[in-house]
Amino acid sequence: MSAVSPFHIAIPVHNLAECRTFYKEVLGCEEGRSSDHWVDFNFFGHQLVIHYKAKEDIGETIHNAVDGKAVPVPHYGVVLPWETFQTFSADLKSKNIEFIIEPYIRFEGQIGEQATMFFKDPAGNALEFKAFKDMDQLFAK
Repeated sequence: MSAVSPFHIAIPVHNLAECRTFYKEVLGCEEGRSSDHWVDFNFFGHQLVIHYKAKEDIGETIHNAVDGKAVPVPHYGVVLPWETFQTFSADLKSKNIEFIIEPYIRFEGQIGEQATMFFKDPAGNALEFKAFKDMDQLFAK
């Protein structure tokens, strides 16, 4: 696989205005098209759409153990270049993001070693951002 095509993901949010502010101002995503029920964002080169859905209609998050941590499922995010991850995680810390899993090195010294962090948007959607010093480790077994 040589070129990566942008993905499209649509997620439910119960507060469109609060999440619009979060994705624009906290994560730095550029806003695209929108209506009174949804908003498109350029999510690190991918298309993320937040759609209004009443809070009582949104399911609960479960957790699976990965590298000794309780990883929220479902979650979504982006694999960033190593240096970008370091800068981005520092920026999030300066904005007092409440992490589910603080930035750390997962599988240290093993196949698939990566930097990772988890946090939620204001609607409770879990996000993971990660980075590999060696991108060949992305799908390594």
